[in-house]
Amino acid sequence: MKSSLFEQIKNKTIHPDDPLFEEIHQIVEENQEKLMKLNTNYHERKARNQLFSEIIGQELDETTSFNLPIYTDFGRHLQIGKQVFINCNVLFTDLGGIIIEDHVLIGPGAKIISVGHPIDPKIRRSVQLNSVVIKRKAWIGAGATILPGVTVGENAIVAADATVTKDVQPNTIVAGTPAKVIRVMDEV
Repeated sequence: MKSSLFEQIKNKTIHPDDPLFEEIHQIVEENQEKLMKLNTNYHERKARNQLFSEIIGQELDETTSFNLPIYTDFGRHLQIGKQVFINCNVLFTDLGGIIIEDHVLIGPGAKIISVGHPIDPKIRRSVQLNSVVIKRKAWIGAGATILPGVTVGENAIVAADATVTKDVQPNTIVAGTPAKVIRVMDEV
């Protein structure tokens, strides 16, 4: 994520009266048409990857693949490595930044979220941004939810339907809501 917008907003709270709020919504609007086209039409793999590359603002590596539909609320702050597989119905709320390193597997219906809202009801329409990082060879199970600010360590496994609220150490398996360590694996 090398955009100047990302550098201005990373790990911050953006209020509705901030000029950046409008810029963010313009980018969201630009990507909605492309995302709709991607998810509702048939595309050969090369064309599908090209369209998704336009949405995320980076060239998707040819070794990375995804099943449709795929969703993102922003797109431009999603960074995807090599040999990544993303199954259908995955949601990326990426305004706060999501980094997916090489060889990651993401199961169907997973949600990776880098945006939250303040607790104080007077400013709740603001957005709080905290990056998410999914390290090499991690596996995010079907229906799992990764919340803002979380890092999932190398080789870690997040079980199906888990809700991850804290960092996951490398070589561990977490499950449940909130996710807890159920096993530590030998280092690979």
